[in-house]
Amino acid sequence: MLQTQKELLTLLSDIGIEYTNHEHPAVFTVEEAALHQDGIKGAHSKNLFFKDKKKHLFLVVTLADKPIKIKDVAKKIGGNNMSFAKPDLLMEVLGMIPGAVTPFAAVNIKDHEVKIVLDEALMAHDLLNFHPLENTATTTIASDDLVKFLEHCGQSPEIIRL
Repeated sequence: MLQTQKELLTLLSDIGIEYTNHEHPAVFTVEEAALHQDGIKGAHSKNLFFKDKKKHLFLVVTLADKPIKIKDVAKKIGGNNMSFAKPDLLMEVLGMIPGAVTPFAAVNIKDHEVKIVLDEALMAHDLLNFHPLENTATTTIASDDLVKFLEHCGQSPEIIRL
């Protein structure tokens, strides 16, 4: 399991993904992250980890400022009575703490099936921003490179309009 941004950034370089990394104080919410986005080009994200009543897992990645209604998202992605996954499950499956969730955590998915859903509106942007496994930085990559990264991790993301 990758734990540090240094490990992730090395992996990105190894698979030919260009990135820009921006250090900042630890942030735990979209609102806190917004305070540190000046000068960072590209779309900013919110990353939501859900579990449904049948124990299916979902990582939903959308625009930071997009309002989300869990029931509506569940209908679109095939979830049944979804709720936010508990912190212990988040750590077990993605190796993340609340406030640091990122699609880069797909590198840590090994023994669980997680449906990764990318919002079409987010993917319409050329540049995207995510935490690099730690919430003390923001990493900018191209939207095409996010898909390349996820496929490198053995994940086939579903891109839909949320």
